[in-house]
Amino acid sequence: MKQTSEIEQTIAAQAPFHVVNDNGPAPVLIICDHASGHVPPEYGNLGLSAHHLTRHIAWDIGAGDVSRRLAALLEAPAVLCGTSRLVIDCNRPFAADSSIPASSDGVAIPANATIDEGERQRRIDRYFRPYHDEISHRIQSHLRHDRRPALISIHSFTPRMNGFHRPWHVGMLWDQDQRLAAPVIRRLRRDRKLMVGENEPYDGSNPPGYALHAHAADNGVPIAVFEIRQDLIETEQGANRWAQILAAALRPVLADYGRDQSMV
Repeated sequence: MKQTSEIEQTIAAQAPFHVVNDNGPAPVLIICDHASGHVPPEYGNLGLSAHHLTRHIAWDIGAGDVSRRLAALLEAPAVLCGTSRLVIDCNRPFAADSSIPASSDGVAIPANATIDEGERQRRIDRYFRPYHDEISHRIQSHLRHDRRPALISIHSFTPRMNGFHRPWHVGMLWDQDQRLAAPVIRRLRRDRKLMVGENEPYDGSNPPGYALHAHAADNGVPIAVFEIRQDLIETEQGANRWAQILAAALRPVLADYGRDQSMV
């Protein structure tokens, strides 16, 4: 069975982001901050083995594939980050230590240990800003036409972390705004076989997700942040199944939001 990591490697590697379903008509924008484990050749694998760049420390396994499939199902565009989170994490503010991590899940990142401010700014300008500028451009285009789009962010998490087995199949994260999160959780829980986490396995406010605040809260745009367990979406079949699950939960919620926009 083909692994989604193989699919990811076929994407053009040099671009800081990729757009899927560019002209999707739905007033929805899907984003994936950790879609790729690509490290530009100039960084020489950041001093890591090639094996480490296939692990969860470098990217969110399966999340990009789910995002592409969900874009087709919802008839919405998706913006996928094209650079590994080890080069710069596009879901962290610059001031956070994890923005350019010196280590991840116990693995030291040699090339990140002693970078200076010039190199930090270079990574921001080359990889972080183009990705987030594309997201901002699309949100602002909607707002200029008096539409407040729904933002959907796709992530994945490891089945075990620090010796703890994470039982959730999917989690939803939020900070203050639950306009999409609360009804989507209710929809997902209609399937009693699914274990759905609320602000699990991470809290939407700690650590602070960049898109949740900079793109959603700052623009008054509702956001659904999904965390899907990686062993469930590491294959094409799994990614397709979960794209279908998310689409089924999201469609009625997005329809209700669209009808209620005038009251937001």
